[in-house]
Amino acid sequence: MKRLKTKAKSANVQNTGSVRQAYKAWSEIYDSNDNATRDLDAVLLRAADLVLEHAHVVELGAGTGKNTRYLASRAHHVTAMDLTPAMLDRARLRVPDSHVSFVEHDLTQSWPVDNNCVDLVVGNLVLEHIADLGFVMQEAARVLRAGGTLYLSELHPFRQLQSKQARFTIDGETTFVDAFLHTTSDYIRPALANGFVLREMTEALEDNLPVNVENPPRILTLRFELNAS
Repeated sequence: MKRLKTKAKSANVQNTGSVRQAYKAWSEIYDSNDNATRDLDAVLLRAADLVLEHAHVVELGAGTGKNTRYLASRAHHVTAMDLTPAMLDRARLRVPDSHVSFVEHDLTQSWPVDNNCVDLVVGNLVLEHIADLGFVMQEAARVLRAGGTLYLSELHPFRQLQSKQARFTIDGETTFVDAFLHTTSDYIRPALANGFVLREMTEALEDNLPVNVENPPRILTLRFELNAS
């Protein structure tokens, strides 16, 4: 795991405060600025054929609720967690449903969810900001029922190798959100170690564009199942 170049000075150190402040600023334009990664992520989630009917869902990195609204339209209950109050404020306005619980929480700390009570954990464009993926996989395995699903959608490692990361521009100034370089195996290895089985993996580029060295896949999606045994 390697930290990408940002304004932060300390390598390999989790700086949740910096991430929270960046997303607070980004929340003002997050839903309106051009963002091909955000838009493709939403398309992929809706095409993932996840079992949502009657499901209890935990959403990691709910942001402004762009995916929460879709999950809530089908699931029995959604616990939508995010680090940034300003993002959650917008999510609550977008998804006022009573069966959705918005929770301000740092995913690097124990999740406020009971053991073995969830059918689906969904994480979208959030794990690039987390150094220790092993802890996330451990918590996902703890809260999921046996046979439950973990679905992850992240900026593709090939893009990260091109120094791409979450960023936004306001008034001509670009802010890079603290991010960690994770390889595909960095996601898969700790998942397997915590009892997950990899069921599906996709590497997606928008609009069926050709994949080549200059234009690598934009998003990596992984669908795991928690081993029933």
